[in-house]
Amino acid sequence: MPWQNNSGGPWGGGGKDGGGRGPWGQGGKGGGGGNDGKPPNLEDLIRKGQERMKQVMPSGGIGPRGLLLIALAVVIAWLATGIYTVEPDEQGIVKTFGAYSRQSGPGVGYHLPWPIETVDTPKVTRENQLNVGIRIDGDRSSDVIEESLMLTGDENIVDVDFTVFWVIRNAPEFLFNVEDVEGTIKAVAESAMREVIGRNNQQRILTEDREKIQREVLQLMQTTLDAYAAGVTIQRVQMQRVDPPQDVIAAFRDVQAARADAERVRNEAETYRNQIVPKAQGRAAKIKQEAEGYKSQTVAQAQGEAQRFLSVYEQYKLAPEVTRERIYLETMEKVLSGTNKIIVDDGSGKGVVQYLPLDQLKPKPPAEPEPETGSGTSTSPFGGR
Repeated sequence: MPWQNNSGGPWGGGGKDGGGRGPWGQGGKGGGGGNDGKPPNLEDLIRKGQERMKQVMPSGGIGPRGLLLIALAVVIAWLATGIYTVEPDEQGIVKTFGAYSRQSGPGVGYHLPWPIETVDTPKVTRENQLNVGIRIDGDRSSDVIEESLMLTGDENIVDVDFTVFWVIRNAPEFLFNVEDVEGTIKAVAESAMREVIGRNNQQRILTEDREKIQREVLQLMQTTLDAYAAGVTIQRVQMQRVDPPQDVIAAFRDVQAARADAERVRNEAETYRNQIVPKAQGRAAKIKQEAEGYKSQTVAQAQGEAQRFLSVYEQYKLAPEVTRERIYLETMEKVLSGTNKIIVDDGSGKGVVQYLPLDQLKPKPPAEPEPETGSGTSTSPFGGR
């Protein structure tokens, strides 16, 4: 042989560290010919190999065995370019001559070397953010008027800045169906927001309909992107700022302040109404209940008197004389029950001097009324025993 194999091989890879070097100066760790994992350039490999051969072979001659070793090394390096790694947040999409072939999950994989097959590894779990109407550069932000000014349903203008958050749902669709996915999402977002804003009034857009508008824009965007088979999912739409145009914002704020004052006065009036109306309703209910009670009592008493009269009348028809005498005695008993009485016999009472007892004619406290209607008490100026 025209060279000496003192270092363990023609490439000087048999040193003390046993780490063997290839003909192009790379370490013997594998992985396709580069410290950074990129496919090697065949022309550079051949040139480096020739330079190394000239160093180890002073005569410059290469025999059949040398050519075979060179060809074998080149083939091994070329095959090693098919090794690839997919990170946990990625998905491997293998393409055969540029067309979709298969997909793989996280880990180390292998595909046929370039240019037969290549691999793309899009990040399928990362949430992407897209701003419309505003550009953010570090701590600075700038408005993009041509994107943010929109016409409302009542023919007013609002300045809307919003952000769209999206993730990759289907990696093959994301890579092959739409050429500029981010540009397409931005165009769809702006179009959807303009459509929804155009269906609503300015006042409701600026005050109470933000959540509703965000939901409608998200649904409209997702429907449109699904029709394009873009392979993405819209996570949420967040409106950052919704204001009138800068030229009229001062006047608009004055109008808003006046409306706030009107709302405050209306709330105070409602509070006063809520205090007064229940009290009036309570008093009305009380009066009504008292009237109902008086009505029931009066009707019951009248019905009782009528029933008592009918009962007496029935007895009167059976024995008129006895009934008249009984009624007379009962009536006199009620009339004279609260008075002082002196009974004088007609026969023995002759010659009795009747006098007026002035000392007993002092006023007396009124007696309690009898429970029956029409009854009363009377007092007699004559004393009794």
